[in-house]
Amino acid sequence: MTALEDALVDVAKFDLAGEPLRQLNSRLHEACSSGMPRSWQVVNPGGKHSIAVGLDAELDVEIAGHVGYYCAGMNQRANVRVLGNCGVGVAENMMSGLVVIHGNASQSAGASAHGGLLVVHGDASARCGISLKGADIVVEGSIAHLGAFMAQRGRLVVCGDAGHSLGDSLYEATVYVRGSVAALGADCVEQEMRDEDVSELRELLERAEIAAVNAAEFRRYASARELYNFHVDNAGDYRHPDA
Repeated sequence: MTALEDALVDVAKFDLAGEPLRQLNSRLHEACSSGMPRSWQVVNPGGKHSIAVGLDAELDVEIAGHVGYYCAGMNQRANVRVLGNCGVGVAENMMSGLVVIHGNASQSAGASAHGGLLVVHGDASARCGISLKGADIVVEGSIAHLGAFMAQRGRLVVCGDAGHSLGDSLYEATVYVRGSVAALGADCVEQEMRDEDVSELRELLERAEIAAVNAAEFRRYASARELYNFHVDNAGDYRHPDA
């Protein structure tokens, strides 16, 4: 048997057109703690929700098609690739590992993610990186409004443009944007792009396999730290996320 044939034997294929999603997730969780294959290919996902959620092992999962809500949510250590678009909340609350979307992402991509890397090779909709808590998010395209809303830690990198209210109520997270910004949110300001920032960003882009983009062309945004503690004089600067 050739090396290629050996590799194919080690890849488990699951067809969601004929088998239930619950069974797929059960098998993936079993693979986390058993001798089952570490590489999986999921075909005919059909936009189903909650595919490959809660993984906690060094698995490689390739999903050939579009997925629905919360794909790869709560991910730990696994590498999940979606060969299509994804719905709301992809990689929500991710702890570690890698999630790559070879298409566009809907709202709240990477919401509350604590660690790991989320890469979107298309565009991302509203609230990308909302309440980010330490993960890295790289969007090769553009994002809609309220990117990094209330982001606490981590980095959001946008190779295209950013919508209104970017970085609204930002804490210690950092946002890098290569294109235009429609408007900054409350307490978000542009800061100097230092040499160490360019070096750090270049490394992150290489990890995201977007190394062809020049890191020096980005601008850096962070918190002005005026809204860390509530003060009545600043009451008008706190806004509803849909305002």
